[in-house]
Amino acid sequence: MNALRRVWDHFEEGFIAFLLAAMTLVTFVYVILNNLYTVFYDLADRWEAASEALFGIGDSILAMAQAMTWSNSLTKALFAWLIFFGLSYGVRTAGHIGVDALVKLTTRPVQRALGIIACLCCLLYAGLLAVASFEWVQTLFTAGIGAEDLGHYGVQQWHIGLIVPVGFGLVFIRYAEIFVRILQNRQTGLGLADEAAEALKLTEHDEPQHKEDKQ
Repeated sequence: MNALRRVWDHFEEGFIAFLLAAMTLVTFVYVILNNLYTVFYDLADRWEAASEALFGIGDSILAMAQAMTWSNSLTKALFAWLIFFGLSYGVRTAGHIGVDALVKLTTRPVQRALGIIACLCCLLYAGLLAVASFEWVQTLFTAGIGAEDLGHYGVQQWHIGLIVPVGFGLVFIRYAEIFVRILQNRQTGLGLADEAAEALKLTEHDEPQHKEDKQ
């Protein structure tokens, strides 16, 4: 079980890195192509001996840039997948910001009780959205509508929207794990990010450096 969990955790991190890399690469290529053809046109104007060849290269690059009409749609689709797939990753790594200043003023049993209530609310929210979005994807599947600028490549809207129920399903699983840990007294809250504590750590880390600089 632990080995399977480690495999999934590595896959989760790798898939997020892949989505980020794909978004960056597609955007980079599109921007380069949209700016590179002007360089060859300028060179053709200044170098008459090779103007025909340079104009030909510029036209080819311009054609490739115009053919990439799908790039914006693909980037938006990848970004949507990154958001909804990253939801559960944020829960696992305590990446979501927590507003629990008042909760931390209470005793540990009260914190545990509030953690259980908060976790149940998160489970209810994730479960409802997972079911509702699954029904939405079923409707898209039945309609068979092609995705914007990607439909002629065989990509349909339900292919992109499928990440919504999958993402919230993964969020439900992550909060279920937190709920079990709270019941087992292994943690008291949702394990959210504490910006105040992080800022305090950074301040404490910077103070010795400032003292050394003054000396």
